[in-house]
Amino acid sequence: MSDQALRSLAEKVGIAVEWTDANNRPQTVSPDVLRNVLSALGHPANSDEDVTESLRVMQAEEDNHRLPPLLTADYGKPLPLSRWLAPGAACTVHLEDGGELELKLDAQAALPGMLPVGYQQVRVGDQHFTVAVAPARCYNVADALGIDAPRAWGLGVQLYSLRRPHDGGFGDTQALEEMVRAAGERGADALAISPMHAMFSSDTTRYSPYSPSSRLFLNALYASPGAVLGEHTLRAAIEHMNLEGTLAELEKLELVDWPRAAEAKLRLLRALHEDFTRAAHPMQEDFASFRQKGGEALADHCCFEALQAECARKGESQDWRQWPEAWRHPRSPGVAEFAKAHEQEIEFYAFGQWLIARSLERAQTAAKASGMRIGLIADLAVGADGAGSQAWSRQDELLAAVTVGAPPDILNRSGQSWGISAFSPEGLKRNGFRAFIEMLRANFAHAGGLRIDHVLGLNRLWVIPQGEKPTEGAYLHFPLDDLLRLLALESHRHQAIVLGEDLGTVPDGLREKLAARDILGMRVLLFEQNHPGDFKQLLEWPDNALATTSTHDLPPLKGWWHTNEIGWTRRLALIDENTEREWRETRVKEKRGLEHILKQDPQNFVEERQDPDIADQVIDGSVRFVGHTRAPLVLLPIEDALGLVEQPNLPGTVDEHPNWRRRLEATGAALLDLPDPARRLELLAVARRQAHERDR
Repeated sequence: MSDQALRSLAEKVGIAVEWTDANNRPQTVSPDVLRNVLSALGHPANSDEDVTESLRVMQAEEDNHRLPPLLTADYGKPLPLSRWLAPGAACTVHLEDGGELELKLDAQAALPGMLPVGYQQVRVGDQHFTVAVAPARCYNVADALGIDAPRAWGLGVQLYSLRRPHDGGFGDTQALEEMVRAAGERGADALAISPMHAMFSSDTTRYSPYSPSSRLFLNALYASPGAVLGEHTLRAAIEHMNLEGTLAELEKLELVDWPRAAEAKLRLLRALHEDFTRAAHPMQEDFASFRQKGGEALADHCCFEALQAECARKGESQDWRQWPEAWRHPRSPGVAEFAKAHEQEIEFYAFGQWLIARSLERAQTAAKASGMRIGLIADLAVGADGAGSQAWSRQDELLAAVTVGAPPDILNRSGQSWGISAFSPEGLKRNGFRAFIEMLRANFAHAGGLRIDHVLGLNRLWVIPQGEKPTEGAYLHFPLDDLLRLLALESHRHQAIVLGEDLGTVPDGLREKLAARDILGMRVLLFEQNHPGDFKQLLEWPDNALATTSTHDLPPLKGWWHTNEIGWTRRLALIDENTEREWRETRVKEKRGLEHILKQDPQNFVEERQDPDIADQVIDGSVRFVGHTRAPLVLLPIEDALGLVEQPNLPGTVDEHPNWRRRLEATGAALLDLPDPARRLELLAVARRQAHERDR
């Protein structure tokens, strides 16, 4: 096989044949890996003939002079169209506001840069396409606060960890309402929450919020039916289903028992749905309107849930890729026949989506009413499970035959496979970026901000063919500029800020592109070291990234101080004895370095303590430190506000560590009134005011 032809095909598809690893060493993807990855991406490459034919198909697509369904442009800048059209071609532009423009392409065959921001429809002869005209930047923190050089602050919480009376064993949107009110009353402008994406109703053992079934819809388990339908209706359903004892038992647990709690909540939702459809409920009209507005996407998701439930009932595979051929595509006659025969079951899943959408809407309304100028910051997972609803319903736009992960590095010598699928760059372009736009709209809908997990994925992702090891993958590039324009446009339309989790090995130039669009990067105190123990000074922290003390994948400050995660990883045999020793030696340097930089502020470590453990003072000093940075927004994890030791998630584990299960000890207001969080929130608020006065 001609390696040059194989390489040429890979480059046309967007695969990086050569790349630089985390240790700054050049790497080259082997021909065997290229063949496997290309085939998984839909470009057969197992023989010379396959490669030749795949190249021919791609060339034919490049030679096609039909305009794509959607192109992106920057406001005020011309849009080059010479690939498809001739100079001087006449265009009719139908504007979103109902207006119409008659234009001609200029001498370079570019559409003049005079179209307003928005999705504008252009017709040229017999061709029609959409131009998504993007503002120069996203809606930002300064816009939200209405001031220059903003120095806002907020909290970060895992939604399931919140408590309230009668919550059924995990946090829901009613507990979220209580928390946003409590935080808002104390001066917070934002509350960042864990992902609320739709999970798998028929498999309650799957609960990692970063491995969802769909990022287009929400996890109905988080809904607060009493807030929407009335507490009397909820109480009656609980009594009817004889769930009082089960729910009370679940509420007392220190860890979420997801299978039992989810099963109880689903039983309750089914009872509520039966009652809702049986009686003439005053909100039935709103429910009908919600379903109509949800359209095909909502119908597909609910039908998928019903199909999975049917497979679970029969003991068959719930992975749609192994379903009978008649069910493998949402537009097939077999699926239509199933949907007609299971209307009530499908309506039940729509009912759950309606409840959670209205519940989340209430939480954001409560956040803004409490004085928060941003409110909820939603979390967008980097991908969805290839066996899930989104991959099934958007098969041409998602890559269900590959999984996303990370190449080997110094911490993960075998690499990582995250078990989630990615968008198809080619499929996005073919379909006018439909799947990406609808995903953004779904996640912006009830939030004042959006955190994009692994924002590096807008530029490239490490993709691995299903069943292969992470070492058998390659980087796949995405149309970054198009995605950033669409992100800025949707941020502008929803008046919501955008945060990009840019930790890890960041490609050259990416942070600059994100900053140019006012997408805030992320700086974590524990990572902000020039070398172990040499923590960066305040003025070294940028003004185009949020600041935080830790993340859900890292230990809270107290856990870090006491090397808790090192102990966990050693006990679970994730590291050997030599690595443990190296980590502990490094941690000694880091602790000295953190204490040193915190002592530069005379307000820190002023207490005389008999106890040699200064962890609480380190936390106080760290809160004050990040508060004094130039970051437009500081997010304090609730674990650090409380001084907890355990982290929400330990990377590299599934069941060995209680990931995504830890609960907090009190309800919203009572939690923030405890001495430690009350003091730290006040320290943060004061530090933010001082930073604003200093920098304005």
